[in-house]
Amino acid sequence: MWLTAAARAALGALRSETFRPEVPLELLLPPGVAPIPVRAAALLGEGLALGESCCDPGEGLDLTRGLVVWVTARWLPPQKAGPDGVVAGADWLLLEPGEGVGVHEATGEACLSAYARRLLEVNLRPLVPPGRRLGLTVVLPDGRRLAQRTSNAAFGVVDGLALIGTQAEVQAGAEPNQLARTLETLAGRVAATDFGGDLVLVIGQNGLDLAPRLGLPQALLLKAGNWLGPVLVAAAQGGVERLLLFGYQGKLIKLAGGIFHTHHHLADGRAEVLTALAALEGAGAATLAALHGAATVEAALAELELADGSLAARLRGRIAAAIESRAQAYLVSHGAPPVAVGAALFDRRRRLRVCGPVGGALMERFGAAT
Repeated sequence: MWLTAAARAALGALRSETFRPEVPLELLLPPGVAPIPVRAAALLGEGLALGESCCDPGEGLDLTRGLVVWVTARWLPPQKAGPDGVVAGADWLLLEPGEGVGVHEATGEACLSAYARRLLEVNLRPLVPPGRRLGLTVVLPDGRRLAQRTSNAAFGVVDGLALIGTQAEVQAGAEPNQLARTLETLAGRVAATDFGGDLVLVIGQNGLDLAPRLGLPQALLLKAGNWLGPVLVAAAQGGVERLLLFGYQGKLIKLAGGIFHTHHHLADGRAEVLTALAALEGAGAATLAALHGAATVEAALAELELADGSLAARLRGRIAAAIESRAQAYLVSHGAPPVAVGAALFDRRRRLRVCGPVGGALMERFGAAT
């Protein structure tokens, strides 16, 4: 939404419209036109304009709060018509990723969701004169830094933040509304007549995309977001007998430290958990210092793997086992019925790196490749 707002402001400047602090956007989800704030728009030169917006995710906690979005707009030479004399419909727009925008590592193309593309189509295309083409360059000045706090790289998205909004109403993983929706979905799942007691709690959208590729049945998957603790308890109380926690190693490691609300604004402790578990595996002082000082859990484990592959493997195993044991302890502390809780962790290269003792058995039971 904020990308489209900045683009609409830039296009308005390109069309010599008077600047207004809000632009009207058709949001699609939910449907309807709404005024969206923008911060600035101006011509930069002949045929080139800039629009600026600032992300406001509402009351929920969100990584993009305050993220500045710049979009430059320019007219491009008309696209040549095909043999039938028709210009391809999609060729009205050329979208280029600038600094801070995540791109697909394999192709270099901007990582843009279908919803974001549709927003651009609906709101901008009617303003592009017939026979003309619009070029947009998107810049997220702080995108590269913020991307280091996500697991986008685990799915081949590099250099910045992916533009993956799924609707205009923010659905941050830490939002209470999402917890209510997740619990409602869970209740429906366990109440189904064909429910067999199996569930895979997936942490984040990226994990939800990856799980089926590893063979985990789609019917067992439930996206938990950051509210893992309440969802775990509700699952146990609802009759789940076997539960697999499936997620990125840099996120799930928080559970090994007893942190069951995983949004970074509320709790982190990953470096401390990592070094404590490494110490239990016998790592020396220099190794512990290197692990604690690494930029991310991913980087710490990768560097350790190069230096001491055996220790890295043991540490991953201890992390997974600790996640399983802390999850069990969490359920006991909340008076929940017993559940077989397993953990399966993958890395940034989409490789399943480790399963806990229970997790390995559940992966096999659920038919996943290990």
